[in-house]
Amino acid sequence: MKLIDLANPFDAPVYHEEAVDSTMDCCRALAAEGAAHGTVILADFQEKGRGRQGRPWKTEKGQNLMFTVLLRYPEFCDIPMAISLRTGLAAALAIEEFVPALAGSVLVKWPNDVMLGTASLAKKTAGILVESESANVYIGIGVNLLQRFFPNDLEDKAASILSFFARNFPGQELPLPLTKKEAPLLLLEKILAFLHSELTYPKAPEESTWKKRLETKLYKYGESVIFAEGASDSQKFTHGRLEGIGEGGELIIIPEGKTKPMHFMNGELRVY
Repeated sequence: MKLIDLANPFDAPVYHEEAVDSTMDCCRALAAEGAAHGTVILADFQEKGRGRQGRPWKTEKGQNLMFTVLLRYPEFCDIPMAISLRTGLAAALAIEEFVPALAGSVLVKWPNDVMLGTASLAKKTAGILVESESANVYIGIGVNLLQRFFPNDLEDKAASILSFFARNFPGQELPLPLTKKEAPLLLLEKILAFLHSELTYPKAPEESTWKKRLETKLYKYGESVIFAEGASDSQKFTHGRLEGIGEGGELIIIPEGKTKPMHFMNGELRVY
C-alpha cells in the first residue's frame, strides 16, 4: 500500500493499491488499525468490487476511478442525513467541474447512482455504496472514467465519461490536459473537495440546502416513474410522478390516480 501526495480536504492520508479484492474491505482494515477520519484508499482494479444489494461492479483495469473514504463520527446519530444522496450530489458536481462540457448532463438517480444523459435517456456512470459500522461510515465510489466499451449486458445501461463525451461531442478530444494515469487522481481530488463541502455544509434554518440543490439534478424529477419497492427482485411496483426528496433522503412519489404522496426508503427506480 503506497501513500500518495494528493489534496485531501479531510486532512487525512490517501493510499493507493494496484489491485485489491475491494477498496471497501481495505478501508475497513485501515479503520481497524486506527486510520483517521477522511482516510482514502483507491485502487486501479478490484477483484471483488460490489455495489448496492451485493451486485458486482465490473470494470476494466486501470481505466476507471475506484476508492473508499472512511468517515468517523462521535456517535451514530451524528452521521449526516441522506449521506448516500449527498455523496451522489458531490460526485455529480465534481464530474461537471472535471469536464465543464457535461454541465446539465449529470444526474443523481435515487438512491445511489450518478447518470449521464437526460431523464429520458441516461446511463449509469458512477455508483455509490455506503456502509456503516457503529459510528464509522465507509463511502465507496466507482466512476466509469476512461473505459470505452462495456459487456453486452451493460452496454445499454452504463457509460463512462469518455464514452459519453465521444458520443455527444464527435470529433473532439476529452479536454483533459493530463495522462490517463493522472486523470483519475484529478477527479478524485475534485470529488473529495465537493464531498467535504457537502457533508459539512451549514444547515439552513428551514429547509436543507442540500435537498434543494440535489433536486435540480434529480433523475426523473417531476416525471412519471416506475418504482420497485424493497429488494432488487421485488415485483411490487408503484407507478406515479416523482415529486422530490424528503428531509431524510426518502423518495417522494404521487401514485397514479392519487393525490397523497408516498415516501419510500427502500427500493429503486426502474430505468426504461
